[in-house]
Amino acid sequence: MARIAIIGAHGKVGQQLMRELYDNGDDFVGVARGEEAAEDIFRLGGEGVTLDLEATDAAAVASAIAGCDAVVFTAGAGADSGVERKRTVDYGAAVLTIEAAQAAGIRRFVMISASGVDDPGTATVVPDPQWAAYVAAKRDADAALRDSGLDWTILRPVALTNDDGTGEIEMPPFGERASGSVSRADVAATVIAVLENPGTIGGQWELSSGSTPIAEAVARLV
Repeated sequence: MARIAIIGAHGKVGQQLMRELYDNGDDFVGVARGEEAAEDIFRLGGEGVTLDLEATDAAAVASAIAGCDAVVFTAGAGADSGVERKRTVDYGAAVLTIEAAQAAGIRRFVMISASGVDDPGTATVVPDPQWAAYVAAKRDADAALRDSGLDWTILRPVALTNDDGTGEIEMPPFGERASGSVSRADVAATVIAVLENPGTIGGQWELSSGSTPIAEAVARLV
């Protein structure tokens, strides 16, 4: 049984991941803002920790996640949060969590990123400063993780939906883009699959709905 730290556990992907971990028989620590969120995490079977990642330091986060086997970063500022919070959460909180994992001696780190953020054209697809700030924050957070020396995997899902999971996805080879959409439930299940497959360490892939069972799709890439 593994013990997983989920940063942004009260978000929609984080909640799906907690359910997957519970069903998988794994233990988890969920880090989220607000006591109500921590109580929800407890009800989902984990240990809830209340931390504001914009107002804390790496030592506090390291203390919260100490003893975990892996960290999954799935926090985000949200669609209407503004340009500044894209930088402080999607980038700043990610870097803070990387530093915390290093301090806590946790080597395994899975980042939930976004499709196409290394493509300069992605930020101009939607003429919106918030979107451009989001793309830049995700791009820079991914780069910080790649440079961290940790045992990282970066998953870059396409447009997220709240549909039920199908258990089937597509993960194009590194450097190729995915298209369409993918359910948050299937993203969470893919996180479990990459954590269980050490061959995914050092890998970065886009992720969409598809017709390949998740474990098979992951195994094809390693």
